[in-house]
Amino acid sequence: MTRTYNIAIDGPAGAGKSTIARAIAARLGFVYVDTGAMYRAMGLYFDRRGIPMDDEEKIRGACPEIEISIRYRDGIQRVLLNGEDVSDQIRTEEVGHLASACSVYACVRQKLLNLQKQLAATSDVVMDGRDIGTCVLPDAQTKIYLTASAGVRAGRRQKELEEKGQFRSLEELTKEILDRDERDMNREIAPLVQAPDAVYLDTSDMAVEEVVEAVIAEAKKRGLKDPGDKMPL
Repeated sequence: MTRTYNIAIDGPAGAGKSTIARAIAARLGFVYVDTGAMYRAMGLYFDRRGIPMDDEEKIRGACPEIEISIRYRDGIQRVLLNGEDVSDQIRTEEVGHLASACSVYACVRQKLLNLQKQLAATSDVVMDGRDIGTCVLPDAQTKIYLTASAGVRAGRRQKELEEKGQFRSLEELTKEILDRDERDMNREIAPLVQAPDAVYLDTSDMAVEEVVEAVIAEAKKRGLKDPGDKMPL
């Protein structure tokens, strides 16, 4: 049986992980696994069942009922919750809060860990997050630790917000990012840390295309064969 090829991308908030992961997946014809969307689908399920986010016992009991998968239709990622396409429903701010609330439970993280491992075992994937190379895909052929300076990450976030008509000071956003780094790196379950065999890549002065090429170059060094140009950047 031919082993699938997995690329794991970890790093702090605002490092550009999702943007880079999507571009690489499109370039290689791999599946991009949006782990954040999976947590949102979990939160949506609990909410539909009327399970309070502070009731760990009921959340634990409901986890076996949940099946989440990611499919691509016409090049667009779709998230399926027990066979139902919930891609649009999970993108509300309310569901985002539910995802954050339920992600603190070990039972939820374990459930998604199993699903993510299944995806990686059956498909060539690019997966991004904060514990992919260390916990989810410790055997991934290519691991990248993607980062940038706090100031650059705050500037990227500020630009995203401005495009949505929201305005925040760079100082405030920088503080929030540093606070987030502190929480992510010191949380009890699956803290953010660079895997020993991950390639450290600082994107502070790099364009998206440069980062994508750098990651693919590293993957070629680690056995990726003939990725080709299946889709332009």
